[in-house]
Amino acid sequence: MTTDTFTLGDRAVNRLGYGAMQLAGPGVFGPPRDHDAALAVLREAVALGVNHIDTSDFYGPHVTNRLIREALSPYPDDLTLVTKIGARRGPDGAWLPAFSPEDLVAAVHDNLRNLGRETMDVVNLRVVFDVHGPAEGAIAPMLEPLAELQQQGLVRHVGLSNVTAAQVAEGRAICPIVCVQNQYNLAHRGDDALIDDLARDGIAYVPFFPLGGFSPLQSTALSDVAARLEATPMQVALAWLLRRSPNILLIPGTSSVPHLRENLAAGDLVLPDDALADLEGIAGR
Repeated sequence: MTTDTFTLGDRAVNRLGYGAMQLAGPGVFGPPRDHDAALAVLREAVALGVNHIDTSDFYGPHVTNRLIREALSPYPDDLTLVTKIGARRGPDGAWLPAFSPEDLVAAVHDNLRNLGRETMDVVNLRVVFDVHGPAEGAIAPMLEPLAELQQQGLVRHVGLSNVTAAQVAEGRAICPIVCVQNQYNLAHRGDDALIDDLARDGIAYVPFFPLGGFSPLQSTALSDVAARLEATPMQVALAWLLRRSPNILLIPGTSSVPHLRENLAAGDLVLPDDALADLEGIAGR
């Protein structure tokens, strides 16, 4: 995998990390189908050089954090664990907003307890004013309780997720923001200007759904480039993101060791100019 790094808070992390969401059961709810396989993926990720793992206590709920603790605790000194708060799960697995100060404080404590940490490295506030994506609205009432937890020493760094550029500016006026986690990929490029602005200020950008997520990106151009390079579409999509901007950190998820290795190999994939030209055209189609 690539040895390129970027600063996340006060640490330089490898730009290819790992997202733990897929370790939970179907629909990110309940236990994994194969408990031992989930542990093996986490241990292999760290063995291969991953030092940035993205998780949340509402994955499962509680499932992925407990798996991470079982697999990796006592944690390597250079491992950065990033979580997110702002939602909870209903008894039927529904994703429900949890934005009250009480909900947010409880969520941080849930993460600390289930991960076995005294301080969270990074906590992202996930903002969901609209289920379809970022939507304008004041985030101060949600962010201020998190900033207070940072002042108490329970949270080292704060990030934002599913936010607009205006909300990033609002957040930065309240406390330092070390990362922004939004949907972004070859076809979904609404954050182009935001990524460049964050890069200038040394703030990490962490895209999710590199292949479209719940609505997978169907692109002949992507498939053709992957075939020419003898790579998978996911590897090409990840390699393009790494090339897009040096402040982009990737957190592809999987519950399979072979797929993990395949994703991390994207860091060594070189995209020639003709491939880049073909890929750049996807957003306009």
